[in-house]
Amino acid sequence: MVSTLASGDVSAYVGASDVNMFHPVTDVSGLNRVSRKLLGNAAHALAGMMANEVPEATDDRPALVLSMFGVTTPAVQAITEGLSDDYDCLVFHATGSGGRSMEQLVDQGDVEGVLDITTTEICDLIVGGFLSAGEERLDSIARSKLPYVGSCGALDMANFWSPDSVPAQFKGRNFYHHNAQVTLMRSTPEECAQIGVWIGNKLNACEGPVRFLLPLRGVSALDIEGGAFYDPAANEALFQALRDTVVQAPDRQLVELDLHINDPAFAEAAISNFNEIYNRKDN
Repeated sequence: MVSTLASGDVSAYVGASDVNMFHPVTDVSGLNRVSRKLLGNAAHALAGMMANEVPEATDDRPALVLSMFGVTTPAVQAITEGLSDDYDCLVFHATGSGGRSMEQLVDQGDVEGVLDITTTEICDLIVGGFLSAGEERLDSIARSKLPYVGSCGALDMANFWSPDSVPAQFKGRNFYHHNAQVTLMRSTPEECAQIGVWIGNKLNACEGPVRFLLPLRGVSALDIEGGAFYDPAANEALFQALRDTVVQAPDRQLVELDLHINDPAFAEAAISNFNEIYNRKDN
């Protein structure tokens, strides 16, 4: 797609798809020395994609989807490494569009299990950050009844762009400036309690096997003793809300781990829980 809007926020046009957008620099109004070059490049790119088909994968391993953020990368990479011999692991960046794309694949029936380690998009939804995946987050899990292992990855943060993009109502909050274009804001105990209730109600709608892991020593690389977002009270509000809301049953369980989310033992626990519910589904 060639569009003069391609230099701005194109989420409404791309959504969860693989649309590629080219910015034509000048307006699309006849040919000139700039538009001729840019339109030609777009046409050549399209012709190249049409003429050079990518062969279908012959991988017969079951496909899994996983959610990851920079602050949960060690956990998800360790889980992927531990599962990759038996499963084709598709990792999605939890930036709103990533969560929507992941759940779209679930709805399409293209995967056989979910390791939703990084549910940070829900924090953005509840708090008002910029990377929400919408109210429908987790609904595909209920519809599909797939084996699901989830966790609290990066629920300690809402995401904004540059410091100037942060709404005035959040003045005085605990911020971490990841870089000039990314500003993170620590979620409060009150917000964490709301997040826990929201997730708990979604999990209660799931009829498939669910294990939701609570990393009691921290939910992100910043949420660790001495870290910028270390806040045991906020985490406990999140965990207690989940305990109070989730209706536990043999196929729907909270699993409390006295571990940090990026501890290697957490990855081992996630793998173990997933294998247990995945292998049991065929019995």
